[in-house]
Amino acid sequence: MDYYIQILKNKLKKEEFEKLHKIKNKKVLKFIAENIEICNPDEIFICSDTPDEIAHIKNMAIVSREESSALLTPGHTFHFDGYYDQGRDREVTKFLVPKGDKLSSALNQIDRDQGLSEIKNLLTNSMKGKTMIVRFLILGPAGSVFTIPCVECTDSWYVAHSVDLLYRHGYNEFLKLEDDEKIDIFFTLHSAGELDENMTSKNYDKKRIYIDYIKNTVYSVNTQYAGNSIGFKKLALRLAIRKAHNEGWLAEHFMIIGVYGPNKRKTYIAGAFPSACGKTSTAMLEGEKILSDDLAYVKNINGICKAVNVECGIFGIIQGVNPADDPLIYNTITSPNEIIFSNVLVKNGKVWWLDMGCELPQEGINYSGKWYKGKKDENGEEILPSHKNARYTISLKVLSNCDEQLENPEGVELGGIIFGGRDYRGYVPVQQGFDWIHGIISYGVALETETTFAIVGQEGKYEINIMSIQDFVSISLGNYIRNYIEFGKRLKKVPLVFGVNYFLRDLETGEFLNSRKDKHIWIKWMELKIHNDVKGIETSTGIIPQYEDLKILFKEVLNKDYSKEDYIKQFTIRVPENIAKIDRVLKFVKEKIEDAPIEVFEVLSSQKKRLLKAKEKFGDYISPEKFI
Repeated sequence: MDYYIQILKNKLKKEEFEKLHKIKNKKVLKFIAENIEICNPDEIFICSDTPDEIAHIKNMAIVSREESSALLTPGHTFHFDGYYDQGRDREVTKFLVPKGDKLSSALNQIDRDQGLSEIKNLLTNSMKGKTMIVRFLILGPAGSVFTIPCVECTDSWYVAHSVDLLYRHGYNEFLKLEDDEKIDIFFTLHSAGELDENMTSKNYDKKRIYIDYIKNTVYSVNTQYAGNSIGFKKLALRLAIRKAHNEGWLAEHFMIIGVYGPNKRKTYIAGAFPSACGKTSTAMLEGEKILSDDLAYVKNINGICKAVNVECGIFGIIQGVNPADDPLIYNTITSPNEIIFSNVLVKNGKVWWLDMGCELPQEGINYSGKWYKGKKDENGEEILPSHKNARYTISLKVLSNCDEQLENPEGVELGGIIFGGRDYRGYVPVQQGFDWIHGIISYGVALETETTFAIVGQEGKYEINIMSIQDFVSISLGNYIRNYIEFGKRLKKVPLVFGVNYFLRDLETGEFLNSRKDKHIWIKWMELKIHNDVKGIETSTGIIPQYEDLKILFKEVLNKDYSKEDYIKQFTIRVPENIAKIDRVLKFVKEKIEDAPIEVFEVLSSQKKRLLKAKEKFGDYISPEKFI
């Protein structure tokens, strides 16, 4: 250990070394010293979370030109990632798997020794001429059984600024850590690598994001996009999933919303949705409270299912945010708040994005440089004014609907869990599982998104995304599902499990059968169902709402008349489409999940039998009234 202390003494200024020397945990000091040796920064800045240091990071993000403050609204800055660095990169994101270990064939992986050699070679001298910024953070509220301490070393002031909005400060928590090898700490080493004249990562062809689950470490190089460079987003989720599996809890891709019921009762409901399936708009429903928009840890606390938000900010997709559909978030991100916009269009001191509810300028600057309408890339494809994956980064606490339990170290009790996909043909808008295992498998394991829809009956493209977390699962998918099943069995009070589908279409016309605001009704019905204030109708695929209950909710919540005709269209059980869905899922499970629990086959096979039995009695398309 003396060797690493000497490295720190030699490379750090006295005041920076003193900040580190107060930390007793030797794993932390060794990690930072090793990174300094590899990356060879000119300077090291240790952030101990003082107001002056936080202000310095924000200022340096501007000074370095990684962000620009040339916007009219106070607190707003913008950042551009490189043209080829606009999202999570599945191809170069890999697990480092040691010899003798095995992960699911569905997961991207590389031999650990080979991967470490490659990534460390790319990181060698990557910070020469730059500053290494060291941030101490925590996942989950402070002083909690949910808390996981984290260290991030980066050479990007933009990344260091972003984590300040997204995560809780952790330096003081690190001062309390004992020097115990058994304490799990998540580590991230990131370098944007060589930068071009626009201060974006130059060597994007050498982008690598590798996860070393043996050492709870994420390595990231030649990228700035936050999903790749902020190690504690989906990258550390992979580490948390392994930890959760070993300890018997759940690390999930969950939003959490506090839903109000009769007499101001508030019920917490979590939900998992793949991208563009309604997750953020559900989390931001007007009149309810948001606790989390993306990630949650879920534990059994004395038999009760409790959850916390892993983060305390939002890294949200901005496309489609407009005053009509998302008034709360639109008003927040157009008001004076500390916000980082990324990969939007900038013109006349304002930011612009796709589907924002107004006409966009014909020119400006964006991630491609100077932009004008009709500009094309090297392949002849038109460059949009704002990227489809353009984002905003903001603290949750500036939202007027931020839940007051955000920092509660005990977490909140979950009354329900939702799984929602983009299913144009099959599932009804909302249904409840018969029990924990049925819901988890029928709506979670069978979660899929249809990417296209053809009215003439041509089959669309389907992507199965188990629990909306498949890309991030760092254990075998079979063990992940098994852990979910066992977690529910150990609870004294089990949350209800719901499946939602906001995208059901008419099979003949292709028209959507729901409006964007109808989701609020399905959520309100769940809240009532959790407390047994309403009954449901048992169908072949789950328990659906009764017409009279929905009619009342539509009037109360949306001041909208809800017809019996609409109800029957939305909640008709489509037997052929549901059976086709089950067959696709079973095929995927047989091909991709070598160790799938037997319950998966039992539940889906039973569902298929119920559908076939109902078909014999009522035909292919069964009105909900037939099940009464």
